[in-house]
Amino acid sequence: MAQFVPRSVFPHYGAIPRSYFLGHHRAGLTKMKNMLASIDYIVECRDYRAPVTSINPMFEEALGKMRRLIVYTKRDLGGIPKSSAQKQTERKLQSFDPKSAVFFTSSSSRQDVSQIINHLRNDAEAPDKLVSCRVLVVGMPNVGKSTLINNLRNAGVGKAKALKTGQQPGITRKIATQVKIIERESGSHVYVLDTPGVFMPYVPEAESMLKLALCGCVKDNVISPVTLVDYLLYHINLHDPQVYKRWSEPTNEVVPLLESFARQTGLLSKGGVPNMDGAAIHFIQKWRQGELGRFLVDNLEAEERRREDPEQVSRLSMTQALKVERVTRKNRPDVTSSL
Repeated sequence: MAQFVPRSVFPHYGAIPRSYFLGHHRAGLTKMKNMLASIDYIVECRDYRAPVTSINPMFEEALGKMRRLIVYTKRDLGGIPKSSAQKQTERKLQSFDPKSAVFFTSSSSRQDVSQIINHLRNDAEAPDKLVSCRVLVVGMPNVGKSTLINNLRNAGVGKAKALKTGQQPGITRKIATQVKIIERESGSHVYVLDTPGVFMPYVPEAESMLKLALCGCVKDNVISPVTLVDYLLYHINLHDPQVYKRWSEPTNEVVPLLESFARQTGLLSKGGVPNMDGAAIHFIQKWRQGELGRFLVDNLEAEERRREDPEQVSRLSMTQALKVERVTRKNRPDVTSSL
């Protein structure tokens, strides 16, 4: 039997949408900018599984030079906790933002937010403030902002969650009421404010869009679920194809894998036909829950090389991104006229 050889690249991009910039994203970003005068900190959340791709360059321009904490969420879904590989990954991520305090939190643990609480409590300026300290939490859609705030509230003041969370983006659609996370005798308490996840008006690379969709930053119907599973399969095979051995031998073919998965999990349509989209979404959810391997979809070594060569950096500024979005909307065909 021939030895299995995983794909070294994923070439099947096809017609991948390049944006998920909704009305409440734009409104939320505008409101954030207007609130900056009353904000003391920015906490920027990024997904540990896509730590570079989940950076929204619009925040750099929109939020100025505010004091910023970087929090990589869902750390437990991106690697084996406390392993040497995870420690190496976190050292690299800290080096990417040398001017900011960097923290890592898990999707299921409340304990690892204590370092963030201590940082905010012991900050050189905040303890002497006569007024309350206000912290704005920002990030891509569904990156874990509300979960972080709930855990900060629980760790800081011992209260239950204050914000609604969910597996799909768009739960938070406007800037929420401030939530107290630290009490001080002086009365200068620390409050955090949740914000709508903000996507980019345009994603330059199709693969970046696939990564963000795979991590749940866009709704599951924006990109074909079968295409997303194909992209996930490409990554799984590079790490450990044995994680799906319950349903298939190692394979680079997504359709036979999904057909077998659908039959064995009972995801069938009328007549016993495999429900391919339903099976694909279920397969993706298993990975998001950590059941099909825990790994990063970003290549940090490639990112290091890109950062060493400024000419290789190709992030759109907010102005450029908005210009692309305006042109895209202008050139979009009028659907109603074609009906």
